[in-house]
Amino acid sequence: MSIERAVTAFAGIMILLSVALTYWVHPGFIWFTVFIGANLFQQSFTGFCPASIAMERVFGLKSEVELYKASQK
Repeated sequence: MSIERAVTAFAGIMILLSVALTYWVHPGFIWFTVFIGANLFQQSFTGFCPASIAMERVFGLKSEVELYKASQK
């Protein structure tokens, strides 16, 4: 799995979790959803995503470009 796909999957899970927490625990968790959306929005312009850095360092995931280059060898 590439970093790009992992970040997308992680964001989706976090949004679903935050919506569930908002519905069943406390309406204040809506700000968690807002934070995730804002982070995705800024990442689309800057390319900076803390989750992708963590996934690369902790799990050793590679970007799609790196995976493509490795498959061509």
